Amino acid sequence: MDAEETDDVIRIEILEVRIEKDYSLKQHNTFGIDAKCAQFVEYSSETEAKEVAELLRTSRVPYIIIGGGSNLLLTRDYEGTVVHSACKGIRCDGDRLICGSGEVFDDVVAQSINMGLYGAENLSLIPGDVGASAVQNIGAYGAEAKDLIRSIRAIEIETGNVCIIENADCEYGYRQSRFKKDWKNKYLILSVEYQFSEVFKPRLDYGNIRSELEKEGICDPTAQQLRETIIRIREAKLPDPKVLGNAGSFFMNPIVPSAKYNELAAQYEGMPHYDIDSASVKIPAGWMIDQCGWKGKSMGRAGVHDKQALVLVNRGGATGQEVVALCQQIQADVKKKFGIDIYPEVNVI
Repeated sequence: MDAEETDDVIRIEILEVRIEKDYSLKQHNTFGIDAKCAQFVEYSSETEAKEVAELLRTSRVPYIIIGGGSNLLLTRDYEGTVVHSACKGIRCDGDRLICGSGEVFDDVVAQSINMGLYGAENLSLIPGDVGASAVQNIGAYGAEAKDLIRSIRAIEIETGNVCIIENADCEYGYRQSRFKKDWKNKYLILSVEYQFSEVFKPRLDYGNIRSELEKEGICDPTAQQLRETIIRIREAKLPDPKVLGNAGSFFMNPIVPSAKYNELAAQYEGMPHYDIDSASVKIPAGWMIDQCGWKGKSMGRAGVHDKQALVLVNRGGATGQEVVALCQQIQADVKKKFGIDIYPEVNVI
């Protein structure tokens, strides 16, 4: 192919990058906040991601990278570029799945089980995209994405180079990774490679998984039965964002020294907890919020879900600022009652 033909191909591929001006983000955040961005850019291939990286490098306009919007709270219109991945595809390689960053994560969980690949069952029905799973280290019911992630394929925005990022380099922690810290907005994720097991080893000792299985008369569940149970539990606690805007769990569960927990447990009988190690304990933030009387309550058009106090909801027409005001009041009340700081899991823009 000569230079002229090469240029033609590049021009065609550039035109395939989706670019929208003055774009509403209402369909890109599960809170249903009707905020706009000056420019919305979406890539669906490695070639397009390289072109988007060049656009971001050469433009002086600020930008943010979003996933499915299930962990996002917009408090204003964004006077910059919002970047989103539409990279699709799920490819099997033995006991691994290589998944496009724009795939729905729960679809990956469902497909892994159908293919006889196990380990993601407890992560069923967590909203969001594959790319976000690597950024956020999503987790639920004793499982985390970091336990499955083997590597991440991405474009480094500064250079336009393709990078393979290994799990060990991501510094994963509870709802944390380098993508949320020193790597923030530095990579366009193309795909995530998950490592599964071909042997099903159910994890049943977190929350009320066992009791829910017992209600169904199941003692030794299959992977599909465990997935269905997790889905029932989540649906019973968490509102459908299509009906009631929310971002799932709004706050992270705080991890405190064991001495602090013992002090509180002496005051509050039956205070739930999960041992992290010999020196630290995780306390459910939802329980503390409930103890402060917030479950089911509202402040303006923002409120706390009546079935799960960890979930803040948009009761209709709430602005991002209203949700933030509710968040701050809850934080203050928890701090006053328990002497513990709780922090949002949701990214506030």
